Amino acid sequence: MKNDIQCPVDFISINENKARLTAFFVLVLASIFLVTALWIIMVFLVVDFFLRVNNWGKYSLLAILSDAVIRQLKIKNKPTDRAPKRFAAGVGLLFTVGILILTLFQLTVLSIIVTMVLVFFAFLESFAGFCAGCYVYTGVKKFSNILK
Repeated sequence: MKNDIQCPVDFISINENKARLTAFFVLVLASIFLVTALWIIMVFLVVDFFLRVNNWGKYSLLAILSDAVIRQLKIKNKPTDRAPKRFAAGVGLLFTVGILILTLFQLTVLSIIVTMVLVFFAFLESFAGFCAGCYVYTGVKKFSNILK
């Protein structure tokens, strides 16, 4: 079977384990949001995703926390290309902005559904190393080719 999934590439290496640990922290925070509905959690995630999408990860509190845990636990570096993770962070940014807007407009059911999708994909990334960003990227590319 032909695998026609495409991922963005920028040939800049990052630590896959750090990306997965950061996804775990997103999973935890989004899960806490599901239980508490504290909108400030989504504000924090919006800012954090924004920093990582714009290559300002050194200012991301989740990335800093991931670095600290990796150092403490002496987790080895596992190189991977940065672009798919950055693209997935862009998708995460869209989701968290959407969740925040839905929450502020008190559209609770929709907010919960979108948050559960975010939690699901953060779970896949953190525990299985499955980055849905490549699938979204492939779909966007195919759709843009149709429009041409």
